[in-house]
Amino acid sequence: MRIIVQKFGGTSVATPGARELVIKHALNRKNEGYQIVVVVSAMGRMGDPYATDTLLSLLSGRKVEAREKDLLISCGEIISAAVIASLFQDKGYRAKAFTGFQAGIITDENFGNAKILDVKPDNIIKALEEGIIPVVAGFQGVTGERDITTLGRGGSDTTAVALGAALKAECVEIFTDVEGIMTADPKIVSNAKMLDEVNYREVTEMAYNGAKVIHPRAVELAMHYNIPLRIRSTFSDAQGTLIRLVPERVVTGIAHATHIAQLKIKVPSNDKELESRIFEKLAKKGISIDMINIFPDVKIFTLAEDAVSTAAEVLKDLGVSYEITKNLAKVTVVGGGMTGIPGVMLSIIEALKKENIDILQTSDSHTTISCLIKEEDVKKAVLALHEKFEL
Repeated sequence: MRIIVQKFGGTSVATPGARELVIKHALNRKNEGYQIVVVVSAMGRMGDPYATDTLLSLLSGRKVEAREKDLLISCGEIISAAVIASLFQDKGYRAKAFTGFQAGIITDENFGNAKILDVKPDNIIKALEEGIIPVVAGFQGVTGERDITTLGRGGSDTTAVALGAALKAECVEIFTDVEGIMTADPKIVSNAKMLDEVNYREVTEMAYNGAKVIHPRAVELAMHYNIPLRIRSTFSDAQGTLIRLVPERVVTGIAHATHIAQLKIKVPSNDKELESRIFEKLAKKGISIDMINIFPDVKIFTLAEDAVSTAAEVLKDLGVSYEITKNLAKVTVVGGGMTGIPGVMLSIIEALKKENIDILQTSDSHTTISCLIKEEDVKKAVLALHEKFEL
């Protein structure tokens, strides 16, 4: 069987008109001779009746166990799957809705951010063999004890890729409300270009550094199994961006993230035990840190602004002297081919200096160079870097 997995996000299933386009895109592939498996997210966003955030608001102000919270928010995708399956049926096609459990998505017990351990797609294969279109509720799975779990934000992308790997699909198509992966956020850079093809590693870095087109975990999974991914718009016939093993560019794009804080901690250079306790306590509180610079007497890193109060409590309990700066942003130059190429950092400094933008901190990897700046400068920075690297 030639199989394609298609995932449709919340905006793609939010309205009757959008849902008709979902059916159109799926049937286009079916008419090309593919067997199709459709994965869906919950309908719409906060305020829409069955959106994940709307379901979460039902628990507002109450302490609820993570298991019950997952059970509640898994309902949004199940509703979408049933509705989309019924639309196929209404047009004369055999279709069947599946929960994550019924689709064979097996996870660990980390409710709210579960990791897929295995996929047993027997029910999906049986449906395909019988000429039935499977419509799978994304974002969810089941533990060995049959408890329903959710996969965290962007989890439907991961569902689609995991199924694609298990079914040996030719491609996984991720449908969203943008036409593909751009060289920068088009809301900031009006002349940002869509990338026809891009390497897995570069897309992963763009996603981790603020681009929200696809979840990085899904890209990493696709890279591991060498499954081509295609990012497309539900509202267009454009073929979008193909993600696969292709030569990497020196600079592929500019990503950015906002609502960041910088934390500077003063720790005596001879107190290694305290240094370890700080990072241990922050980790136990679930605080993710980034852009880490370690000096003998000062430890500097960034974190999300909404984690600042928790981090401050940890540091006060430890009696540590610290300084917090809020309202910051991170701009990141992404390019898998920049390793060993001189002058990339110089170009970044020149571009930001020209716009009188202060660089508060930097970090880099083989494929990225990130600069911490004031949030008020983020638009100028993205525009300047996009122009400097002639993207």
